[in-house]
Amino acid sequence: MEELAVRNNVANKSEIKQYIVIRINNEFFGIDIMNVDSIVKIQQITRVPKSQDYFIGVINLRGEIVPVMSLRKRFGVEEVPDDSATRIIILKLDQNLVGIKVDMVRDVVALEETDIEKNNIVTGNNGQMFIKAVGKHDDELISILGLHSVVIDREQA
Repeated sequence: MEELAVRNNVANKSEIKQYIVIRINNEFFGIDIMNVDSIVKIQQITRVPKSQDYFIGVINLRGEIVPVMSLRKRFGVEEVPDDSATRIIILKLDQNLVGIKVDMVRDVVALEETDIEKNNIVTGNNGQMFIKAVGKHDDELISILGLHSVVIDREQA
C-alpha cells in the first residue's frame, strides 16, 4: 500500500476517525479508512459480460478475484482515460472485497466527530445519494461516502 501522509490538526477532545481522501471529477470524497484493505495502481481489468455498466470487471489481487467498479460511472460522470494517478481502492465490506476505481488518492485526514455533519440529501446527481456526511478539514469540505449505498445497487437489493 502506498504511503500516505496523515493530516491531523485534531486535539484529543472527541472520537477521531481517519478518512482516505479521493478525487473524482475534481471533487473530493472521504472513505472511512476502517473499510480499506489496500490501494493498488491501475492494472488489467477483465470485463464481465451482462454486469452493471459501472462494474467494469474483475482483477486478480494476490490470487483472489475482486470485482471492480468505476466511481465515475457510478456517479454518472463521464469516464476519462486512466493516468499515473488512477488507483483502485480495495474495500472490505461484510467480509467481501470490492475494488473502486478513483481518479486519485490524495491523502488521509483525521476528523473529530464534531467536524462531521450527517447528510440529509437522499437523492441527487453526481453521487449525492451516496454521501452520508460532510466533514470539514481545515478550510475544505469533504463528502464522506456511504460505501454500502455506493456498492449495492438499490434496484437489485
